[in-house]
Amino acid sequence: MEPLPGDASFRRYFRLRRASGARAMLMHAPPPHEDPAPFLSVARWLSAQGLRAPAVLAERAADGWVLLEDFGDARVRDHLDAAPQDERAVYEGALAPLVALTRLPAGRWEAYDWAVYLREARLLVEWYTPAVGLSVDEAGFEAAWAQALAPVIARTGAGVTVLRDYHAENIMLLAGGLKDQGLLDFQDALVGHPAYDLVSLLQDARRDVSPALEAAMLEHYLAATGFDREAFLADYAVLGAQRNAKIVGIFVRLCKRDGKPRYLDLIPRVWALLERDLAHPALAPVAAWFDANIPAELRNAQGGSIAA
Repeated sequence: MEPLPGDASFRRYFRLRRASGARAMLMHAPPPHEDPAPFLSVARWLSAQGLRAPAVLAERAADGWVLLEDFGDARVRDHLDAAPQDERAVYEGALAPLVALTRLPAGRWEAYDWAVYLREARLLVEWYTPAVGLSVDEAGFEAAWAQALAPVIARTGAGVTVLRDYHAENIMLLAGGLKDQGLLDFQDALVGHPAYDLVSLLQDARRDVSPALEAAMLEHYLAATGFDREAFLADYAVLGAQRNAKIVGIFVRLCKRDGKPRYLDLIPRVWALLERDLAHPALAPVAAWFDANIPAELRNAQGGSIAA
């Protein structure tokens, strides 16, 4: 049994090896902090749709134990650090499951609705702004997001399955080459707008994705799906801003509540992405709120500016 490095959650992972060379991944998602049931449900649904989630080999969900197919160690993030020339091919491969999800009826998950969007966006004003010593207009914050998100929610329609944490550290390269990829960390799936997972992939909080690659992958995705370009790009910007605002708040929470200050080092990248999104006309009310409430010099604060 070989323990693997942890992440931002309470989940733990262990690689199990037999003398024969066979191996599997043991996940411990301990109640009450974690519940493996959603992971199991989504994994089985994805596999039934022909998407590459790890096979469930055994489970004792009530105690938080799940035995899974081992996807190996070749994370997309690590591979691209070593072989950046593969970036375009790998990202095209990562788009394929998202395109496939647009062609499938959504799973029977809860809706990614206004209440969820707002609860997530509010993490910025609950954690980040107090940490940098700001008192902000929270009612105005909610009103601005209501205005920006209304068209997005209207255009979501029946929605698609949204994996919600789809990025280079949660995608594995498998034995079949750069476009043979396995999915991880999808237990929080909801039914929502197809742009959300695309934002998660292309505006990665943990890895620099160049604006040129982001633009190329957006065009690749739009060509594959046939979505209306102008409306989709507007929704992509709004959901990018919402997600990045949430992540800034989460990273501060991980530092202050959970004693994980290393996440503060990622905040400047997320702020830069947020600023790019706020430049889109669809974010005008939200951008105005930021201009009125958060001074420019506090839009990338990290390290000494936020004490654990």
